[in-house]
Amino acid sequence: MLKELCMLNGTSGREHSVRDFIISKIPADCEYTVDRLGNIICEKKGRNRAKNKVMLSAHMDEVGFIITYITDDGMLKFSTVGGIDERVIFGRSITLQSGVHGVIGSKAFHQLSSEEREKVPPVDELYIDIGADSKKEAQKYVNLGDSAYFDSEYIEFGDGFVKAKAIDDRAGCMMLLELLNSEVEYDLSVAFVVQEEIGTRGSGVAAFNIKPDYAIVLESTTASDIPDTPDNKKVCRLGGGAVVSYMDRGTVYDFELYKKAFEIAEKNGIKCQTKTVVAGGNDAAAIHKSGAGVRTTAISIPTRYIHSPSSVAKLEDIESVKRLAFIMAQELANA
Repeated sequence: MLKELCMLNGTSGREHSVRDFIISKIPADCEYTVDRLGNIICEKKGRNRAKNKVMLSAHMDEVGFIITYITDDGMLKFSTVGGIDERVIFGRSITLQSGVHGVIGSKAFHQLSSEEREKVPPVDELYIDIGADSKKEAQKYVNLGDSAYFDSEYIEFGDGFVKAKAIDDRAGCMMLLELLNSEVEYDLSVAFVVQEEIGTRGSGVAAFNIKPDYAIVLESTTASDIPDTPDNKKVCRLGGGAVVSYMDRGTVYDFELYKKAFEIAEKNGIKCQTKTVVAGGNDAAAIHKSGAGVRTTAISIPTRYIHSPSSVAKLEDIESVKRLAFIMAQELANA
């Protein structure tokens, strides 16, 4: 299922195909609604009623591009949707929402000045080439405001590694679908949310509707376990298991839940690690401030080259995140 989810296209605010796929996989015994922003909110009934309302959340959207201008010679200017490192953009193959393919280009290397060769070309100097020879020709295939997505294959390689776009956060969506299609002891609320990549906009609305006592955010987080990176800057490591955060740029996490995650992991033989750099953020930033406040934790998949067409994760880490989140959710429901 991870391959199917990652191969779907859905930038922030354009999650339609992802949402339709997820809805098709929700079992008949789960009630769900879609709110005005496009969040899917599911109620999973357990064998027993929960003492506390627990929300599990993953976001449907991915980073990508939006078309802002068409030049007279048929090239497309664009802006990014979400945070994308400019170094991973130039030369990439993309697909427009119309299905037309293109390539992100810029001035040829041999035409660059010595100063330009030392710099990464900024987004406003790039364009998408779809093979059109005029603005009129390009307008047959694209409109201003259309989305564009990285072209990327899903590949499993090495010792349990996987490469794809949108692992952030389609892996989280996969885990929640697996939860909905399993038996649980206590009732749980599950949210597939929109627009995380442009400012955690959907999750706050979902949390306001659900009104949970506790929330567990399933995410991907940056792993810098690569050559020439000091140990204190690696953040987390592939193969090290689920990543539990104590703080990022959007949230200071509930410390009791932080400790409880490690206690559950040790008790159940689940690999678990902490995020050693205070950086980034996720839907917890909006969820924990919702309503009268929500006790919140984030459990993430360590992921290399995040927000690129070639994000890399390890399947055993995904399994660790799933196991830890599911056990923790049930314990909090009956706490």
